Amino acid sequence: MAEKEAKSIDLATLEMIDKAAQDGAHVVFERAETTRPCPIGAEGSCCSICAMGPCRVMAPKGKQETLEDRRRRVGVCGATPETISARNFVRKIAAGTASHGDHGRVVAKFFLAVAKGEAPGYEIKDEQKLLQLALDLGVTIGDRSNKDIAVDIGNLMINEFGKQEGELLFLRRAPLKRQEIWRKNGVMPRGIDMEVAEAMHRTHMGTDQDYRDLLTAGVRTALADGWGGSMIATELQDIIFGTPAPVLSSINLGVLAEDKVNIIIHGHEPSLAEMMATVCQDPELIEYAKTKGAKGINLAGMCCTANEMLMRHGVPIAGNFLQQELAIVTGALEAIVVDVQCIMQGLVDTASCYHTKVITTDARAKIQGATHMPFEEHNAYESAKAIVKAAIDNYVNRGKNVRIPKYKQDMIAGFSHETINYLLGGMFRASYRPLNDNIINGRIRGVAAVVGCNNPRTPHDASNLIMVKELIKNDVLVVQTGCMAMASGKAGLMVPEAAKEFAGPGLASVCEAVGIPPVLHVGACIDNSRILMSTTAMVKDGGLGDDISDLPVAAAAPEWMSEKAIAIGQYAVGSGVFTVFGCNFPTTGNKEVSDFLFKEMEEIFGGMWAFEPDPLKAAQLMIAHIDKKRKALGIDKARERVLYDMAMRRALE
Repeated sequence: MAEKEAKSIDLATLEMIDKAAQDGAHVVFERAETTRPCPIGAEGSCCSICAMGPCRVMAPKGKQETLEDRRRRVGVCGATPETISARNFVRKIAAGTASHGDHGRVVAKFFLAVAKGEAPGYEIKDEQKLLQLALDLGVTIGDRSNKDIAVDIGNLMINEFGKQEGELLFLRRAPLKRQEIWRKNGVMPRGIDMEVAEAMHRTHMGTDQDYRDLLTAGVRTALADGWGGSMIATELQDIIFGTPAPVLSSINLGVLAEDKVNIIIHGHEPSLAEMMATVCQDPELIEYAKTKGAKGINLAGMCCTANEMLMRHGVPIAGNFLQQELAIVTGALEAIVVDVQCIMQGLVDTASCYHTKVITTDARAKIQGATHMPFEEHNAYESAKAIVKAAIDNYVNRGKNVRIPKYKQDMIAGFSHETINYLLGGMFRASYRPLNDNIINGRIRGVAAVVGCNNPRTPHDASNLIMVKELIKNDVLVVQTGCMAMASGKAGLMVPEAAKEFAGPGLASVCEAVGIPPVLHVGACIDNSRILMSTTAMVKDGGLGDDISDLPVAAAAPEWMSEKAIAIGQYAVGSGVFTVFGCNFPTTGNKEVSDFLFKEMEEIFGGMWAFEPDPLKAAQLMIAHIDKKRKALGIDKARERVLYDMAMRRALE
């Protein structure tokens, strides 16, 4: 059992790992054992950006480094270890920002098509948010139609990607002090694409060779993600598909059905998922499935597309990142339909042992050996219908080697910024005031965002649960996105009853009063921008300082693996948030670069990085940081409640 728990603490996952071995199917957990990580690349000490290399610049182990040693420890071009480490780090930021940015650009173009009536089957669902966004952006409302207003917003948002001058429009949402810090340090992002392109240019051989300058420029690139591409995607998706509100559903591989056509939608961009959710309810297709021997159609999600469908439709989640191949191993999956990001190429190899179809739908993300069925947003219903029909046709090929784990768990999701605002203050007095008040009075110690991916280099879901349970036990309210949100959902932490069992007495009392879980699901990884909005709302409501860096908040990605996570972490740090990563960290081979990120950055931006692979110690670092901020605000000690008589009131005047 100890050997198994080194892979995952999720029982459904362990059961399917065993089945995969019996069936001769290769999955990520096996590949992680046979493919060892490169120790030089893992710590950022390898440069491969030109054909004179790759150059390895590892520090000598077990001895004091001399000046002569250091002179030898450079690339062929003379690039120092600091330059090489910083370049690698900034390139990860650029790649992550490009991924979220490209998502945002596709959403912006799709939003404009919906506004113009060029995307049949879609419509503007959240008119209130549309009008609020128009006010934020200075778009004239008057007696204009929502369609005309939406067209103006769509054009403005598309322009954010390619513009060459000025500042990104959503930066004005940040606290004024935060904007001043960004301007003072020259990191106010301009066009999103411009920041990515400049980051790639700076890190090209022979360009920027000052590691501090490189890392500062990386902050600007990352801010173009959090306050640019990601925020654009989240805001526009809410307007088209509806702003999430609390919804009850279930999670884990047990959501698959033995007697229905099982389809999993996997990826990140929700336009396909939205239409799949509609098409799977088509009576004609349900009847067609029955002609093949099935009792209906069962749609489930995987990864961040799963979060999108869960929040808006209550569609159940089959699992997070490391479970994508295991859904195939059940033998009960007719099709896994994918778009972009976090999709393992190993899906095709795993599917070769079963009947499952791997269907790619996006021109940017094809997989050798998969079936490609383009999803046309301008002919969305028919495109999605063809995909679902292909899955139904495959039902007759399901063999007898079927085993669906019985594990599934109820969870509540859909805690958008707007929903939290409403739950705390009501319809007419929507406000973060109750949250701030409960932080000030000490019932809630602070707020932590625990986000990110899964990584097979650490036990699946384990670090997340250790960290989250330690935080809520110490009265820290936790908000989550992405695969970490799913890990907590599977563990039963995302239902209100969890507060009584796992949370400290102060946090539990607030959760009971409001009717919320101690761990809030706020969306997909693109929706970390909701957390930026929430921290800004906390500042604007007063009593907790005048900048995000003053708040008793912290962030973590205990099981991160993707370049997007580095971009997210850097925009959190650049926004003033203490952020700790687990597993590994890509600058540990260089003390100078790590010191800049882990120490000096706090002096400049008010936020800093930390690296701690032990999740319990990482949680304690976060709590210590929260306590430090509470002390700076003067709210670290309980205050005696004083009832003022008339004489005391007059004295105040």
